[in-house]
Amino acid sequence: MKVLVDIPDNEITFAMKVLNSLSFVKKAKPLSATTAKLWDDLKEAAEEVRLHKQGKIKLKSAQDLLNEL
Repeated sequence: MKVLVDIPDNEITFAMKVLNSLSFVKKAKPLSATTAKLWDDLKEAAEEVRLHKQGKIKLKSAQDLLNEL
């Protein structure tokens, strides 16, 4: 299982030492700012798709997106 934890920048050194000292943690590594932004964008997109499927929002069609370009 993977877990994403948001840790303040000034605490990352300590948090990484703690995580890496735990025998059951297989791999702990910080995300780059770019990767974190991509992760947030993907979560937002997935939430929009979920809301669209529930009929709560209407998404733009592919044609509308192309017309904006």
